[in-house]
Amino acid sequence: MLNNEKLKEMSNKIREIVRDSPLPDLEKNIDALLKGMFTKMELVTREEFDVQTEVLKRTRQKLEELEKKLSEIEARKK
Repeated sequence: MLNNEKLKEMSNKIREIVRDSPLPDLEKNIDALLKGMFTKMELVTREEFDVQTEVLKRTRQKLEELEKKLSEIEARKK
């Protein structure tokens, strides 16, 4: 079995390797690449989608109200 000191030594070496590796830069590059791809795909966030859904819902309600008023006006003219 490994003693505590050996585990600490191994842990420190792993941290050192990761710290000195290009992993942080790789993560930044992947993030930038994904953001660029999503932008090109014209994807929206859930929040933006929900806002636009609510706007469409209100617009539809207003349209229905205007159609009803127009029908009433047309019925009065006959």
